[in-house]
Amino acid sequence: MKNNNDMNQSVVSQPDVIVMQPETPMQKTLSWIFENKVMLMFVALCVGAVAVSGNTVGFVLGNVLVRFGRNGFTVLSLLIPVLAGMGLNFSIVIGAIAAQTGLFFAVDWGLTGMTGMLVAFLITTPLTMLFGFGVGRLFNKMKGAEMIAGLILGFFADGLYQLFFLYILGGLLPVRTNNLIIPGGIGIKNTIDLTGNMKYALDLVKLVDLLLVLVALLAVIAVIQTVVRLKNKQSLPLKTLILLVLVALVYGLTFVPGLSDYFRTDRLPLVNAIEMGMAMAIVYALWKIIANRVNPDKRFKLGRYLIIVAVAVGLFALTYVPFFYDVIKSSSIAVLPFALIAGLCVFNQVFLSTRLGQNMRTVGQSQVIANASGIHVDRVRVIAMIMSTVLAGWGQLIYLQNLGTFATYGAHLQVGQFAIAALLVGGASVQKATNKQAITGIILFHTLFIVAPEAGAKLFNNAMIGEYFRVFVSYGVIALSLAMHAWQRKKKPELELPK
Repeated sequence: MKNNNDMNQSVVSQPDVIVMQPETPMQKTLSWIFENKVMLMFVALCVGAVAVSGNTVGFVLGNVLVRFGRNGFTVLSLLIPVLAGMGLNFSIVIGAIAAQTGLFFAVDWGLTGMTGMLVAFLITTPLTMLFGFGVGRLFNKMKGAEMIAGLILGFFADGLYQLFFLYILGGLLPVRTNNLIIPGGIGIKNTIDLTGNMKYALDLVKLVDLLLVLVALLAVIAVIQTVVRLKNKQSLPLKTLILLVLVALVYGLTFVPGLSDYFRTDRLPLVNAIEMGMAMAIVYALWKIIANRVNPDKRFKLGRYLIIVAVAVGLFALTYVPFFYDVIKSSSIAVLPFALIAGLCVFNQVFLSTRLGQNMRTVGQSQVIANASGIHVDRVRVIAMIMSTVLAGWGQLIYLQNLGTFATYGAHLQVGQFAIAALLVGGASVQKATNKQAITGIILFHTLFIVAPEAGAKLFNNAMIGEYFRVFVSYGVIALSLAMHAWQRKKKPELELPK
């Protein structure tokens, strides 16, 4: 018998080693174009529509800024549920309903100005927290179908809302202001005029008042941090103290005779807003560079902050270019609404670095991994819905006070659709959304909304075609995004939490 080792020897093949080649600049460009195809398409549509409509760039810019301050906060309220893997929050209509309820009672009680708005916020906040908790619990029973559940839930909530305003108010519950009741019957009339009570209540807040609130808030934070650190025998919160001193110095400038009028305004000219924003960007970049010199960090990217400085200087220089100056010179922004939008952008960014934010990101990536890591998945999802619903309610209050008219039975109906469409237009998806995408989407979506009727009238001699087109766009972009998401999940199914 032959002693042949080949008869019992197992053949072991070496696995092929796949070496990933780095992408070429052309491949990176094509990949970026593919990922942002929706945004690029809307950029082309906006440029073409503006050119066809015959409107000046300054006119379009002024109207876009008004709509941005009116709707920006609501669109940004959609980011947290996307982070938590719950998709597009169609149920923000429930937050809008809570806001309209709070605003109605503030009007009925005869409150005006900032006092009325504060009361409306105080009523809205606990209502939205309660509604958000209920929505979150419901979504935990319908994992994987949150978006369709939110859409149907919005219709159901609208039915209850109409029952409350058409029958309960004025019927079972007394209404103090008789002219809010439908003549000859019960229920609240279709339109409530906010002129004389809460119209522009937030828009009329002056810059100096906003700075005073900021100084007071930072002072409270600095005191709390100082007490805690001294109690724990730690060093003083140097960054907070320096920031407090800087803000206090800026507030001190409001008493300088030549600058007092500049700070005592409720509408900041766009030229000054650009100058102020660029100055803040430069200070922020220099602060980061100096802080890295003191405490070096290997992950620090110096080029990133040098680019910020260069872009800020370039934008500031553009304000001296005649064409650019002519475009922006007649535009202005309401101080408080834009400050709130900027604050929410900062909150969304900082929130990602917190433990809760990291937990939400983990849940959004994989509920199985999050559950195995000891994260209470259902609780995190409920918190995400509470936060989104509260922010959506606040956004609706900002919207209504700027609009000046409260359409009792219609103001909330398309809040979700338009906000979600604006977010998707900026390049966001069901699984990923950022501040930059939200801001870009708001600008593009509302630019098209402004110029579409005029463009339709010029091209087809019928302005209604433009109206139909922008409604088609709002629903079409949602349908396209959901179809692409369904296709992506079919190609690469996500991990699901075991039941």
